[in-house]
Amino acid sequence: MFPRNDSAPARWGITGGIGSGKSYVCRRLAERGFPVFYCDDEAKRLIRTDPELRLRLTEIVGAALYDDAGRLNKAVMAAYLCGGAEQAARVDAEVHPRVARGFLRWAGEQRAPVVVMECALLFEARFDRLVDRRILVAAPRDVRLRRVMARDGVTAAQAEAWMALQMSEDEKRRRADFVFVNDGVADIESEIGRMLRV
Repeated sequence: MFPRNDSAPARWGITGGIGSGKSYVCRRLAERGFPVFYCDDEAKRLIRTDPELRLRLTEIVGAALYDDAGRLNKAVMAAYLCGGAEQAARVDAEVHPRVARGFLRWAGEQRAPVVVMECALLFEARFDRLVDRRILVAAPRDVRLRRVMARDGVTAAQAEAWMALQMSEDEKRRRADFVFVNDGVADIESEIGRMLRV
């Protein structure tokens, strides 16, 4: 864990597989007054606006990554990332440290007793080192599958392919300090209350 002064807020990291509903849980926490930092949003912002990162990514991915107006060509980025784990790792090595720095800077500016990081790759990106508590939002595979298909309008095969790219639920459970159940049956407010009491 990164050092900080005693007055800094506690840092919670919330993760979960695709379709688990982690963003929904984070929105509910935000409604309760917990500031939330969304890693995916920060990564997208940096990729679009950070001059140094844009230069590095152009060197890695190619000149077509940004168009003549400086806009990100998402299809080019997606094609590169789909080229294999080694290519994705090159991009991650540039993006993840900047997102981590952004989170730490943001967390230090907050005045709430607890701040929340929403991060799909909490363990994969080793962002679990940045937080005091690691919380997994979990849901059965079939529930997650239905949610992804409905949300993104994709086939079961595509949704399953996306799910296969992520760390297994069992491994995330092993690493988590707390498991939040969001299966569509458990009462969300009760689960939040249970989480806050632990």
